[in-house]
Amino acid sequence: MPLQWEFPGGKIERGELPADALHRELEEELGIDAVIGAEVTRLEHHYPRSRTVELRFFVVEEWKGEMQNRIFQEIRWTRLKELPRFRFLEADRKLVKNLAAGGVAGISERAEMT
Repeated sequence: MPLQWEFPGGKIERGELPADALHRELEEELGIDAVIGAEVTRLEHHYPRSRTVELRFFVVEEWKGEMQNRIFQEIRWTRLKELPRFRFLEADRKLVKNLAAGGVAGISERAEMT
């Protein structure tokens, strides 16, 4: 789904734990070695004429390395309340609204999102 914003991450490989998959994906996509914290929310979304996806979102507590854009058209830091102005993938929109409204436990404005 081109030209839409999304959160870093990707598919879980066979035998991989979700937090480990995120750690791997962040290294592949952004070149960082991340410390993955607690899962903050999980949701399912069904795309018409496609399939249902389960999305899991975790806190990244810290990372090492300089963030690099390895696969995206653009990466950007923004305040949580500004997230809804970006055109996110349909599956991410509920989380984006909740983040902007301060409705996700474990996430604060100090932890701005990319």
